[in-house]
Amino acid sequence: MKIKELTSELEKFAPRIYQESYDNCGLLVGNSDTEITGVLLSLDCTENVIEEAIQLKCNLIIAHHPIIFGGLKKLTGSNYVERTVIKAIQNNISIYAAHTNLDNIKNGVNAKIASKLGLINLKILAPKKGLLKKLVTYVPATHADLVRESLFDAGAGNIGNYDSCSFNTEGTGTFRGNENSNPFIGKKGELSKENEVRIEVIFEGHKEAELLKNLLASHPYEEVAFDVYPLDNIYQNIGSGMTGEFETALSETEFLKRVKSAFNCPIVKHTSLLNKPVKKVAFCGGSGSFLIKNAINSGSDAYISGDIKYHEFFDAESNILIVDTGHFENEQFTPEIFYELIQKKFTTFATYLSKVNTNPVNYF
Repeated sequence: MKIKELTSELEKFAPRIYQESYDNCGLLVGNSDTEITGVLLSLDCTENVIEEAIQLKCNLIIAHHPIIFGGLKKLTGSNYVERTVIKAIQNNISIYAAHTNLDNIKNGVNAKIASKLGLINLKILAPKKGLLKKLVTYVPATHADLVRESLFDAGAGNIGNYDSCSFNTEGTGTFRGNENSNPFIGKKGELSKENEVRIEVIFEGHKEAELLKNLLASHPYEEVAFDVYPLDNIYQNIGSGMTGEFETALSETEFLKRVKSAFNCPIVKHTSLLNKPVKKVAFCGGSGSFLIKNAINSGSDAYISGDIKYHEFFDAESNILIVDTGHFENEQFTPEIFYELIQKKFTTFATYLSKVNTNPVNYF
């Protein structure tokens, strides 16, 4: 199997279009046509991870954090990024990263955090806007079911916990073909009237090409009438952070113990205890201080993330319990997402979870 076949499946799960503008996801080192001998999964890609891949005879590393993040203008081995990339190239090892695109999907990094904490009733904390579009097309009533199903097959009609969503109205369509036409209904040069169904479906914008391909293939007309509209709706399945609930509320001390245990934290930093139970929790993998206000507005009792600065703890203002686990700690289980997906889809090559602890932070 070639690298591009595997990464294609990864990008169906976490489309690269959902990465943040500052990010650098995708294949960073290597050739997508290379045959895979083995895959190593890691949170970070470092020199030690490259060495581990060599020992395991893996020629593809899939990491959450991109080793090439900012500009890479030379390869002289002057820092760990350059040395890692050089070592990968010298040993014919490809590197692929799925970062903020994996953060932003509903079944990604934050869902893994929720599973470790035992949270239910999950919702995106800060869903994004401008990702959805609407397709409107007009189909003879006899073919409406066929066309509608083809649109659903391409991924249209998904709204929250529902699929196969559409709106349909009946009306009369008119048309007249010229001498070069080949009408499905009626005759050349004659005005035709046909009972048609107007079908409306919402879809994720990046699926437009596949949607139109299915529309044109299933629609019986020689010339297909359709409109595509951009929508400003909030898309509840894509965005930053997440909220969830414990089945039974915990005391703040029980909650902090749960967090430390779930993420193997030697310590956690937190704001003052508020002496109230913790039922609803907001959280964000990695660095999530930008979501503190969202967490407060969500009505959550606590907020978990990493890399929270001194002055940002003041933003709690006794409205929420803020807990900083550390960046590595709350994302360390991210490679499990890759592993579960690959094991479900592919069995033709060995897949390993890295045993290298890439956390650069130590505690004394």
